[in-house]
Amino acid sequence: MTHSGGPAAARRFKICHVITCLELGGAQQNTLHTVTHLDRGRFEVALVSGVGGLLDKEAGAVADLALHWVPELVREIRPLADLAALAHLTSIFRAMRPDVVHTHSSKAGILGRWAAHLAGVPVRVHTIHGFGFHAQMSALQRGCLTALEAGTAPLTTRFIAVSNANLERGVAAGIFARGQATLLRSGVALGAFRNGARRGSLRADLGIPPEAPLVGMVACLKPQKAPLDFVRVAGQVAALVPEAHFLLVGDGALRGAVEEAIEAHSLAGRFHLLGWRRDIPSILKNLSLVALTSRWEGLPRIVPEAMAAALPVVATRVDGTPEAVEEGVTGFLAEPGDTAAMAARIGWLLRHPEQGRRMGRAGRERVDAFDIDAMVRRQESLYAELLAHA
Repeated sequence: MTHSGGPAAARRFKICHVITCLELGGAQQNTLHTVTHLDRGRFEVALVSGVGGLLDKEAGAVADLALHWVPELVREIRPLADLAALAHLTSIFRAMRPDVVHTHSSKAGILGRWAAHLAGVPVRVHTIHGFGFHAQMSALQRGCLTALEAGTAPLTTRFIAVSNANLERGVAAGIFARGQATLLRSGVALGAFRNGARRGSLRADLGIPPEAPLVGMVACLKPQKAPLDFVRVAGQVAALVPEAHFLLVGDGALRGAVEEAIEAHSLAGRFHLLGWRRDIPSILKNLSLVALTSRWEGLPRIVPEAMAAALPVVATRVDGTPEAVEEGVTGFLAEPGDTAAMAARIGWLLRHPEQGRRMGRAGRERVDAFDIDAMVRRQESLYAELLAHA
């Protein structure tokens, strides 16, 4: 094992993070930031992931990161591939002999912790970025996934929850006791959103008038984020504020359905579907507010990003979102699926821009709890605590 130098130097501990796929999402970006910024004087760092994510190339460019690809590790439940992934992960851990395996997301969380257990890894940490089971599933699906989580929990040294709502949900579901979990909120690079971005030419490129109200949502186009709800909201807001435009940044399986809905709601020319973008700080500089129509969440990254950019947020009241959006202070909350309520709140903010700016300033004043570098330092402290008792 590599040492940091000097006869009395303590050895560096090996930390291995595991995630299902490095897509362009909050959990994936936070994981990549963590493995890039962990203190190399204290830790040797590795990352294990499935293949095909938009962040794969970025991960490969980190010079001092041991990177392992597991093609069998996929998001969907595929028994044969899952067994192959378990075997592959176990082989990697036996060869690597990490001190800590830290898993993320449901699939990598279950397979990664079992593989770490089989390989004899002493410390096994799992971060909950929202649970794989949710209210939109059938009772049978929820029961099966809850049972898988509960069956894997005894193999877990410590759970990390990105929101208090997720922590309490895990306790209520009988997956872990409150004392087994640590609250550690997902972080964002606050400086980029506070100070580092320019408005750029986005409005001119899209043909949006310089002063037109502009509502934006940043999300993967998948059922969790309910992008079709955002199109419905846009249709209702357009009737209230005829000059408003709308942006949806992201891509995914529902893109075709979103394009059809844009046409059905007569929003062509006013609703701009941007696909995946990496210039989110600059995009936010162009917005009047940020919307989020999620049906379930961990703690969505775009919310603290919007707060740092001094934008009000109108979002659904799910999981960790109300822990960031303070009703009537930094934005508004609506029940998931209640597009009429969300549209009414967005319309009010667009018609009262000064109140929106006041909410944005309040959000910026409250966003320090989401600093991503503080998040990494807290993870380092947690590793040290767990290793001291391993």
